[in-house]
Amino acid sequence: MPHERSIVIVTPALADANNGNWQTASRWARMLAPRFRARIVQRWPDGEASERDDAMIALHAVRSLASVNLWAGIRGEHGLAVVMTGTDLYGADGMDPGSMEAVSLAQHLVVLQELAQEMLPASARSKTRVIFQSTTKRPTLTKPRSRLRAVMVGHLRDVKSPQTLFDAALLLRGERDLFIDHIGEALDARLGARARATAKGSAQYRWLGGLPHEDARRRIQRAHLLVHASRAEGGAHVIMEAVRCGTPVLASAVDGNIGMLGSRYSGYFDHGSAEQLAALLLECRDELQRPRSGALLKRLREQCRARAPLFDPAREKASVLRLAEDLLASE
Repeated sequence: MPHERSIVIVTPALADANNGNWQTASRWARMLAPRFRARIVQRWPDGEASERDDAMIALHAVRSLASVNLWAGIRGEHGLAVVMTGTDLYGADGMDPGSMEAVSLAQHLVVLQELAQEMLPASARSKTRVIFQSTTKRPTLTKPRSRLRAVMVGHLRDVKSPQTLFDAALLLRGERDLFIDHIGEALDARLGARARATAKGSAQYRWLGGLPHEDARRRIQRAHLLVHASRAEGGAHVIMEAVRCGTPVLASAVDGNIGMLGSRYSGYFDHGSAEQLAALLLECRDELQRPRSGALLKRLREQCRARAPLFDPAREKASVLRLAEDLLASE
């Protein structure tokens, strides 16, 4: 009797990391489970069970490269998919050589937002598909008009550009009806020190440290705005979580964010521009107290509502199952 078809998901981050790679791996394993034997590992092979794996989905081309190479050395390209993350695609000097190697070895490539394909070599685009990540929809909450609360969610590391938020918070000190919460562990001690200094220098800013995923989602749901200031993104979970609960986003104008929110979205600021971010926050704050047709905050809500179906779990599940079937059909 043939064994149950097995798909191994390789991810550099497991549950204790509480980051986007882990969230994707966990969600995709659940989506695959009714039809396949799906398991998550940090490195492959990982024991006797490895011999029964029929296909591999590797998250993060560079950090999963050792597993990708071992699979390709034994099985060739067949049954191998590589999911390209933001740091795979948008390194300081373009694509990392490790990313290029993984691209060449994979049978199928996956990117997580619309503009990512443009970063790949032309020869690889025919084997590339976009799979938007998803999250459950949550009710849009009624929020106070007396003050505006924004939230930024992401561990404190350079690629997330927390410096932009620190500087914006200092520009906004003294604005008594505008507040910013910042959620994330200090993965860089220097940035943790900056967060503490910013909290001392601006009553508008609170650094809450790391919170459980569910707590972070509730705070996004209660906020008027999510701020996402990253230098590079493959397709940020927090953006889709905000959009799916009706909380609009102010985002840096980088490909990873534009590929999630669309090229005509009105809530972008230049990456690193604290001045532009502060101005957008003030404009949205003023609108709360003096609503008017066509104003920014209202327009952002409408634009996010139009993008929300892209991040529906049923859509993502269908795409993930189609990827699995394509991988297994190649055996």
